[in-house]
Amino acid sequence: MTLNDVKIIDLPKIIDPRGNLSFIEDSKHVPFIIERTYWIYDVPGGEKRGGHAYKKNCEFIVALSGSFDVIIHNGNNEQKYFLNRSYYGLYVPNMLWRSLENFSTNSLALVLSSTTYEESDYIRNFEYFNSILNNG
Repeated sequence: MTLNDVKIIDLPKIIDPRGNLSFIEDSKHVPFIIERTYWIYDVPGGEKRGGHAYKKNCEFIVALSGSFDVIIHNGNNEQKYFLNRSYYGLYVPNMLWRSLENFSTNSLALVLSSTTYEESDYIRNFEYFNSILNNG
């Protein structure tokens, strides 16, 4: 995968004076069937989350509350995405290194995944990740 495969996807936004509503439907708003959903919260100041790649899993990351940065690395270059709105999210394909950092107070990250949890799908060592990319 390349950094060009990563993209911000706008979600439906229904504006109402009583409060706005957004939603996500698999295979319609995200380019995969959602197999797992998890959220990251109560991140202490200065901490980073992620710091891995997936062999198969793709993700869609939404800042439901607050803000944070998503850093994507393809082995040679990196791109930073600032997420701070609940009506768009970041699609991150497999085989790209990702980390989340710079969390604001009370931020809430929602992550939709294309696979169920499988520890063997994780690549947790950046040097090993690079060797896979360079050696196939």
